[in-house]
Amino acid sequence: MPETTAMLLHAAVIGTGATLVMDAWAILRQRLLGVPALNYGLVGRWLAWLPRGRFRHHPIAATPPVRGEQAIGWIAHYLTGIAFAGILLALGGLDWTHRPTLAPALIVGLGSVAAPFLLMQPAMGAGIAASRTPRPNVARLHSLVTHAVFGVGLYGAGWVIRLVAG
Repeated sequence: MPETTAMLLHAAVIGTGATLVMDAWAILRQRLLGVPALNYGLVGRWLAWLPRGRFRHHPIAATPPVRGEQAIGWIAHYLTGIAFAGILLALGGLDWTHRPTLAPALIVGLGSVAAPFLLMQPAMGAGIAASRTPRPNVARLHSLVTHAVFGVGLYGAGWVIRLVAG
């Protein structure tokens, strides 16, 4: 298999696996700690308004809903996980999948928190790093933990590929 194809396939599997781990954490967090799960429909709403020239919302929940926003948001969520897995593989190469290590996966996972802190939250009316939310430090901690869990998911999915591919 050509290296580019292998990279794309591995990124898809690792990113999907890591995003599933992140989503499982969100369910567990909701049941154990009562923290509401993220509404990816709002991400879909934000994305659907982009072609209409609207980048910022104050807040996104006050913006009129868009048909299909749930599906758009969930697809974007998984594609984003795949993109970050692609970054991991771009940094570590396919060799990383032969000998997955935790540090690069955690670095990428924690680094991925820049997306919500600097892009999504400000654009959706929550401010940089949730600064306009009622409890910014709590929101930041939840984001950091969730993205660390995503990093652990990258590592775990790397091991699944190693075990399956032999």
